Amino acid sequence: MITDQFYHVFNRGVDRRQTFTGFPDYHRFLKTINFYRFTSLPIKLSHFLKQSTKTRTEFLNRLVLRQKILVEILAFCLMPNHFHFLVKQTENNGISNFLRLCQNSYTKYFNIKNNRTGSLFQGQFKAVRVETEEQLLHLSRYIHLNPYTSYTVKSLDQLFSYPWSSLPEYSSININRKVEELNITDKTMILSQFKSADSYKKFICSQSDYQRQLDKIKHLTFD
Repeated sequence: MITDQFYHVFNRGVDRRQTFTGFPDYHRFLKTINFYRFTSLPIKLSHFLKQSTKTRTEFLNRLVLRQKILVEILAFCLMPNHFHFLVKQTENNGISNFLRLCQNSYTKYFNIKNNRTGSLFQGQFKAVRVETEEQLLHLSRYIHLNPYTSYTVKSLDQLFSYPWSSLPEYSSININRKVEELNITDKTMILSQFKSADSYKKFICSQSDYQRQLDKIKHLTFD
């Protein structure tokens, strides 16, 4: 994968099995991706999570100020048996290292919790390069619409408060997340293409337009 280029990165559970079985699993994966997007971490995630809220906040603030990241996350969505990321690789092998660390860490957590062994995800992961700005925008919509198009949420109103995606960050909706689960997404690139956050919301909601444009990104998706 090429540094400074954008990619759709996704993976699903082995045999399409659930990888997130409840709120604690989703929360853990959010903590994992926010932690492992940074480079040269001095401690393990398990040690970091044992610290006080104040210590965790200060630690993350130092990492943000250092501005050394493996990937820039533009959008993400966690679903019961798969995940999607729209990322920009900012370091050589950044995407591979980020996903390896995230999947290995989360699989260890999941296996211990559920008294199981073996792989949790279907292979390493899949990554498809995003070739145009238009694809980037429509792909962000595809990712954010996943809970709605799969009927995980019943309405578009529920979609915007779906806590396991980056869409609430784009909509400035307050959701119940801890400090190590906040500010994961860099919204600048996507929102710069719209007059306002509300314009982006309308773009998300325009289902008929989304269906028309889907062919432009179908090679970037699962199916």
